[in-house]
Amino acid sequence: MNAVEFRGVSVRHPVIHRRIPTFKEWLIHGGRSESVDHWFDALHDISFEVKSGETVGIIGGNGAGKSTLLRVAAGIIVPSSGEAIVRGTLAPLIELGTGFDAELSGRENIFFNGALLGRTRGQVKQQMDEIIDFAGIDDFIDAPLRTYSTGMVARLAFAIATTIDPDVLLLDEILSVGDGAFRHKCAERILSFRERGTTIMLVSHDLENIEQFCANTAWIDKGRLRQHGPTAEVVEAYSRDVSSEAQPVPAEG
Repeated sequence: MNAVEFRGVSVRHPVIHRRIPTFKEWLIHGGRSESVDHWFDALHDISFEVKSGETVGIIGGNGAGKSTLLRVAAGIIVPSSGEAIVRGTLAPLIELGTGFDAELSGRENIFFNGALLGRTRGQVKQQMDEIIDFAGIDDFIDAPLRTYSTGMVARLAFAIATTIDPDVLLLDEILSVGDGAFRHKCAERILSFRERGTTIMLVSHDLENIEQFCANTAWIDKGRLRQHGPTAEVVEAYSRDVSSEAQPVPAEG
């Protein structure tokens, strides 16, 4: 059975050319305060499936649409056309610190973020010690989040999102944050999820991580699905493409 399905998913964003400065121009433009110069296709007609229990990598250059694809799967972005179907409980870890309040303590943010992920206060309370221990922030748990470093916020976000057993786990560049010890802990937890049959979608620029964790990989290029299949084949094709683009243009003589 498929845990995630993308069916002709497209996401279009308006590119604002200019603001409407005067009341007269505002009337001419039908009461709109902005003028749309053109539309940008963040994703265009993306279709592929992720089987239940599969770990799939998502690769591509900066701005290719990888994170947008995860946001569509998480329900954060509604596609302009097509649909994304996710079966089972979902734990998205896409923007570290999303849903946190800088003025609340780490402990208060655990309750707050846990609620956003659909957990009751009682469930979060039972998991509190595990979350704090994994994040390694015992001495700072009752300090305001604004006093935390980026790495501490990353550890806390990952700990909260992964203390439940989701059916589908969405990870965006989580293995590139924090120190080496934290990245190792993240990797071990991801492997444990995989062994338990959790479906995982992993966005990463680190091709070694993709090859380590993912049986299949989707290559997104300028909002389009360039290739989807066995990781070794997709990574090889992507690496060749990146290398060819990096080749210097011979000087004319």
